[in-house]
Amino acid sequence: MPTAAEPTPDGLLVVDKPGGWTSHDVVARARRLCATRKVGHAGTLDPMATGVLVLGVGRATRLLTFLVGADKDYTATVRLGQGTLTDDAEGEVTSAPGAVGLERAAVEAAVAGLTGDLEQVPSAVSAIKVKGERAYHRVRAGEDVQLPARPVTVSRFVIGALRPVEVDGTPVLDVDVEVTVSSGTYVRALARDLGTALGSAGHLTALRRTRVGGFGLDVAHPLAELEARQGEPMPVVRLADAARAAFPARSLDVAEARSLGYGQRIASARPGRPGPVAAFAPDGTLVALLDEEQDTARSLVTFAPASS
Repeated sequence: MPTAAEPTPDGLLVVDKPGGWTSHDVVARARRLCATRKVGHAGTLDPMATGVLVLGVGRATRLLTFLVGADKDYTATVRLGQGTLTDDAEGEVTSAPGAVGLERAAVEAAVAGLTGDLEQVPSAVSAIKVKGERAYHRVRAGEDVQLPARPVTVSRFVIGALRPVEVDGTPVLDVDVEVTVSSGTYVRALARDLGTALGSAGHLTALRRTRVGGFGLDVAHPLAELEARQGEPMPVVRLADAARAAFPARSLDVAEARSLGYGQRIASARPGRPGPVAAFAPDGTLVALLDEEQDTARSLVTFAPASS
């Protein structure tokens, strides 16, 4: 008589998202594969994009709020010479000034101006809410949406191959790039701004996320692979291992672990340390995520033992 599959343990499921799927589509499929409604994601990927989508399962959904702010790596292709409504290949072409005579030196100079701390205007067709409604809904309804600039950091912007091509009679230049960006950065807005900086227009034709914080493609599972494992436990990164990969770690003694479990504060190990700190009991169990910016550590979230 066959035995029931083991329940999916609490942890992070790192998916290599296929193109054409929304992040919500992937979450819905993971809920079925993991046999739990308690699944969420740490940062949306556009439908045309592929790559690393970090999902939280069970109690690991409580880590997601803190993972959303992690920096991210992408590879992409920017098409210079054409602009689109959405700043990517899914939108209609709105301008086609072309890109004749653009040399690598000029592209690299423009890229340098888009590296570092920037004030970036997000793509109008984005999920940012304007008066309670997503910006993309307003744009698709014919409204002219102007979003305010927001601070972002582009810590790496590297140019790869350049390929002159012709599209619908317009000479354009396809540029392969690699970027490392802070949370909230729109890579398609970088493509748009690169085109503008070069006196032309630009949009993304391909986007692949290769890393979110401590999780890269090396630990990401294609959705087809997960589908093939249906009925088996999903290959999650267990809760404690996920926290160690994502945050600085602190070892607690028995008394400190007990105090946090009772909702009490403990002394900070390194006062002034920014960001969440993962605190572990002597047996390696994840006890809490701590805020150690003050002399006394405050628990951001406490992980009680899973109920039986």
